[in-house]
Amino acid sequence: MVAVRHLSKSFGAVRALTDVSLDVAKGEVVCLLGPSGSGKSTLLRCVNHLEKPDAGAVWLNGELIGYRRDGDRLLELPDGEVARQRQRFGMVFQRFNLWPHKTALQNVMEGPLRVLRRPAREARARAEALLARVGLADKADAWPAQLSGGQQQRVGIARALAMEPEVMLFDEPTSALDPELVGEVLAVMRDLARSGITMMVVTHEVGFAREVADRVVFMDAGTVVEEGPAAQVLGQPRQARTQAFLAAVLA
Repeated sequence: MVAVRHLSKSFGAVRALTDVSLDVAKGEVVCLLGPSGSGKSTLLRCVNHLEKPDAGAVWLNGELIGYRRDGDRLLELPDGEVARQRQRFGMVFQRFNLWPHKTALQNVMEGPLRVLRRPAREARARAEALLARVGLADKADAWPAQLSGGQQQRVGIARALAMEPEVMLFDEPTSALDPELVGEVLAVMRDLARSGITMMVVTHEVGFAREVADRVVFMDAGTVVEEGPAAQVLGQPRQARTQAFLAAVLA
């Protein structure tokens, strides 16, 4: 479903990604692990073209993302066309990014109403169903400021799902949460994984990756160091750098 080929990305003198390639199959859950600054979030943002790679390309179900091919050249698509492509990805951010002047229900309805042009009754019904799915049916009329961090992140997940994405991207969705709130967000993500939604997850939650991921990709210094089935990478890592990282995290 997702094909990443030879992605490289720099921010000034800082090399964030170097020749990264990987595939994600339909219905697969892939967790990206690695130390801070290893390029995980940059990779995720290049997948849906929030960041433009310096080299390489990404395909979603065979469609080139962010560009069109002209012979041997890749030409950038207009912003409107990129925005249309980006709708095919659901993105859940570290910091929730809810609209503070809209209720939980309105946050979830906004995309279907404004972008997908769904009728208001249909958008509302779907939003209510999604809030129930993430355990927040009783918080539909609450403002973001009235919600805990875990509740805000669950609204963020419902909002992403409301756009009917083909792939869900999670950028360290629990990193901004107090420890006691992490579990409620991971529970929702477990439910999504069991439902067969294709997911790419940047996370430091090794236990979650072990339980839910079909594959784990370990990154360091902007490169893929090791990838494979979760049980193999997390239980019997082959690379010394992966072994050292897991030993430090699990300690």
